[in-house]
Amino acid sequence: MHLAEQYNISGNTYRETGEVADLTTLVRDCIAQNRLAQRRFYDRYSPLIYTIIKRYEYNEQAAGEILNDVFLKVFTKLEQYSFEGAIEGWMRRIAINTITDHIRKYVKDKQVVHNELQDYNAYIDSSAVQGMAYKELLDLIHGLPEMQKAVFNLHVFESLPHKDIGTLLNITENNSRWYLNMARKSLKEKINSLMK
Repeated sequence: MHLAEQYNISGNTYRETGEVADLTTLVRDCIAQNRLAQRRFYDRYSPLIYTIIKRYEYNEQAAGEILNDVFLKVFTKLEQYSFEGAIEGWMRRIAINTITDHIRKYVKDKQVVHNELQDYNAYIDSSAVQGMAYKELLDLIHGLPEMQKAVFNLHVFESLPHKDIGTLLNITENNSRWYLNMARKSLKEKINSLMK
């Protein structure tokens, strides 16, 4: 039996019901290749995923390509979504994996292995950060070298431990710590210079 028949999906009609039922129907319609449902799904979730991508990739064209890659993977793997936990979290993992694939593929500079970690705990005054607009802070983060930016985002925004970051970016745990420390140091200097 075809999925469209199994889920009683008819043509391009799309029904609105309660939030949970709506999501279930939307996902099932997407799995059944209903183009209207796929468009609604994309329209609903692409702003969230694009916001995540923009923390890592400043270039609009590259961010758009990553967004397309993420949704291609989402639509390909949608049958694997079990409706346990928020779909946003499930999609976020796909987005992070796609972003780190992109970083590994396109970051041209070879990474230096840092075996000795200098513990640099850069304190950034939270009141200084709170006084900044999100765009200003994002601009500072985008000013970091690629690996520092990636590690900073993965650790701060995604709350990933250094072991997982190392695995995602194909670097050592110590390198992950080093990049985070360098990112914090650089951000601290930039924020302090703005506050003068």
